Amino acid sequence: MSKQLFYPLIIISMIFWGASWISTKVLTNYIDAYEMVFLRMGICFLSMAPIIVFLKMNYKLDFKTFVLILFASLFLVLYSIFMYFGVEHGTGSLGGAMVPSMIPIITYIFVAILNKKTISLKHSFALVLGAFGVLNMINIYQFDIDVIFSKYNIFFIVASMLWAILTIITSKSTKINAFVFTTYTYLIASSVLYFFYVDSSIFTKVINFDITFWFNMFIITILSTTFATSIYFFGAAKYGAKEVSSFVFLVPASAIIIGSLFLDEKIEFSTIIGVFFAMIAIYILNNLSFLKFFKKA
Repeated sequence: MSKQLFYPLIIISMIFWGASWISTKVLTNYIDAYEMVFLRMGICFLSMAPIIVFLKMNYKLDFKTFVLILFASLFLVLYSIFMYFGVEHGTGSLGGAMVPSMIPIITYIFVAILNKKTISLKHSFALVLGAFGVLNMINIYQFDIDVIFSKYNIFFIVASMLWAILTIITSKSTKINAFVFTTYTYLIASSVLYFFYVDSSIFTKVINFDITFWFNMFIITILSTTFATSIYFFGAAKYGAKEVSSFVFLVPASAIIIGSLFLDEKIEFSTIIGVFFAMIAIYILNNLSFLKFFKKA
């Protein structure tokens, strides 16, 4: 795949990632958290497994990788449930702006602590900027404890921490393709949810749902996961994870815009300012260079 084709595809993929937050908000009107996570993980597995077979990816597991997949599955389920509760009580646009902005910052902090790494002055400045951005997103200026520590803010913060842990776990799985690793987590996560938390009546239940339900389910599974994740992993493998990660900056913006257009969610000025500062922080923490990236086209 040439860069001329890859660039528009990765941009579309990031828009789908942002849209998945808005679609999750819509789906809270139909099913509960466990049902949504089960359906999402199950459909993603069914759509991703054929890709592994078609591309002849190695799907064999050693014991260490299997253990990592078990832990990753646990944190993936917890993340998805907290994501659901966050958008159920809050807005999809805030979640889509806040969580993707916080994940790289929290991941950097966790890795620094685990590796006992000294944080440089430049990166310390970036973390301060990131913290300032997040405080703006949770509307710190209202000085209202109920708003600052509202359910959706807490759920989004916890979700960000869970995904950061999931990212670190996934990074330890060096003996297996990341796409294959993720597919296994979807299989285990959906299986556990079905056996312990989801009633078998879910299958007859969803058949009667309208086109709105299935359209949004299609967005959070086939478009934002199978398609978008595949494009992202392809780009990371061919062009480098650091450079491709630059496009993640599009996720918060797309979530805010889509939420405003389709759900009439109010765009708070504090959220826009918060995203702006968080993006600068991520830019510094990852030593990204947009000019360098696009010069390679």
